[in-house]
Amino acid sequence: MEAFKVHILGCGSALPTLRHFSSMQVVECRGKYYMIDCGEGAQIQLRRSSLPFEKLGPIFITHLHGDHCFGLIGIISTFGLLGRRSPLHIYAPHELEALLKAQLDLFFNYDIGYEVTFHSVDTEVSKVIYEDRSVSVETIPLNHRMPCAGYLFREKPTLPHIRRDMIDMYNIPVSQINNIKAGQDYILPDGTIIDHQQLVTPAAAPRSYAYCSDTRYMPELHKLVSGVDTLYHESTYATEKLASAEGYYHSTAAQAACVARDAKVGKLLLGHYSARYTDETILLKEAQEVFANSYLTNEMDIFDI
Repeated sequence: MEAFKVHILGCGSALPTLRHFSSMQVVECRGKYYMIDCGEGAQIQLRRSSLPFEKLGPIFITHLHGDHCFGLIGIISTFGLLGRRSPLHIYAPHELEALLKAQLDLFFNYDIGYEVTFHSVDTEVSKVIYEDRSVSVETIPLNHRMPCAGYLFREKPTLPHIRRDMIDMYNIPVSQINNIKAGQDYILPDGTIIDHQQLVTPAAAPRSYAYCSDTRYMPELHKLVSGVDTLYHESTYATEKLASAEGYYHSTAAQAACVARDAKVGKLLLGHYSARYTDETILLKEAQEVFANSYLTNEMDIFDI
């Protein structure tokens, strides 16, 4: 099965500490790389991770708080210095467009060598905003102090696997393998038709990853992320700070776990920790009491989806 994983580059909140960088992740799927949020220090973390700068594709920004987008202009600049030629597509709430254009006009009054294309994201609806041959990406409306959307990555289905024993039994030529995978029957030299389903085994089920950044607890959110393999949900506070979570439009670890439990996800990743916690195990224990398959995220962690 081809790789589908998430690289954690930063998991801190609006007050980053020496322990954590601001929010940023890279989703890897079938050799392609998609960035979610781009907090300050993104270039440092990309270099530390050894992820390939030149292969980084679209960037998806959840909202305009600085800990989610202050690294963007630096990344754009570095791509130019490294000789990027392929267009960079940025998906974000429409409020970012004017700010980004002003920065580009101010700092790059010359040709940076590639095109930066902005795509406005409607944070109030759930819909597919991006597709390629590997994944589709749809928005997840969230409830924060400003327009904010999470992102749901769904792997595109793959073709079934041809059986080695069937290849040997019927002397199937290499030229016919892809046709059979695509659903074509195989005809023997004597005219006998071999049903393609006899020749293949089913492909692995497509995988999915949901990223829910800054948001108040949303009791109905589980419906939008139902059954995903891996859910990242902010867990800024422990329950003892529930009033702060509600006041600042954030969630507790227990609330994140409730979403995971109700959505029947495979596993839950916690992040966006408040700087007040020097030991996030209090958040992990709280989440695991509700949803056992919960994990803390830390910089340079890699999770298989």
